[in-house]
Amino acid sequence: MRSFNQGVTLLFLSFAVMSQAQTYHVSDHWKIGGEGGWDYLLSDDSAHRLYVTHGPRVEVVDTSTGKPIGAITGMKSTHGVALNPDGKTGYISDGAGNAIIVFDRGTLAITATVSAGTNPDGITYEPVTKTVWAFNGRSKDVSVMDAASHRIVATIPLPGKPEFPQADEKGNVFVNIEDKNVIVKLDAKTNKSVTSWALTGCDSPSGMAIDHAGHRLFSVCDGKKMAVSDFADGKLIGLASIGDSPDAAFFDPKTRLAFSSNGEGTLSIVDTSKPGFPTVQTVTTVKGARTMAYDAITGKAFLSAAQYGPAPAPTTAAPHPRPTVLPGSFEIVVVSR
Repeated sequence: MRSFNQGVTLLFLSFAVMSQAQTYHVSDHWKIGGEGGWDYLLSDDSAHRLYVTHGPRVEVVDTSTGKPIGAITGMKSTHGVALNPDGKTGYISDGAGNAIIVFDRGTLAITATVSAGTNPDGITYEPVTKTVWAFNGRSKDVSVMDAASHRIVATIPLPGKPEFPQADEKGNVFVNIEDKNVIVKLDAKTNKSVTSWALTGCDSPSGMAIDHAGHRLFSVCDGKKMAVSDFADGKLIGLASIGDSPDAAFFDPKTRLAFSSNGEGTLSIVDTSKPGFPTVQTVTTVKGARTMAYDAITGKAFLSAAQYGPAPAPTTAAPHPRPTVLPGSFEIVVVSR
């Protein structure tokens, strides 16, 4: 039987642990405005810049102040952004334009437009071969572009619709295949598909994060699950519980926390250092805020969101139409400690 003092001590420790774990909260809303939908975001941590895809343009925001720096314009439908380690060059996947857009990070001017496959979506830079990888949703392949010459050097077929990719910085690229529930491993040196492995218990994997040191991939899935797999051998290590309708993930090596942004209006935070990968906090954000970037220096997450009007009437072509985005309501939701 515990004494009164022992009980009080245990209760105090329990509250202390909970307080320490549950420290993330919505700290700001940065109004962007404008019209149109959005997709991925990317944080350039050291430059204090946030690249936000927004319809036919990419908004560039100062992460120190939340103020707009400018925009990269003249595209059709932007999806993802990748950065060259040279600090000068960036790349955008223009889905409706079927192109990889090369831009100058200093002037935000487009310097090249390179034809890719059909509907490029996820995009990443591979540092060993110095190539840019654009994953094409409709043609179900990947366009590999040499960063120096801006020439497509390979087109690699994939077994299904690709979603978000990650590079291990040692010459391998991984990508979720949404309609097959698998991860495909690609060799950047040979430009060939090496292997694939099933994500059992994970439906429609979309966003992917990587733990380089721990050789782990974190794939967010429908059914409120985050699949954790070992990219060295392809084994599924576990399934963490997250919110509904996720689309982006990030892993912070300093805290060993994995993040999932969920369309239901939550940010799930998973402790990857503990057995079973427990969810240690669920932050209420904004409904529809399902894409995210993370600044590993400041520990802040940035999510795209907007307010919605009524959905249009169903048609034969669109039996389940999405609600309309209210003009001028687009914003970045900031989550911090």
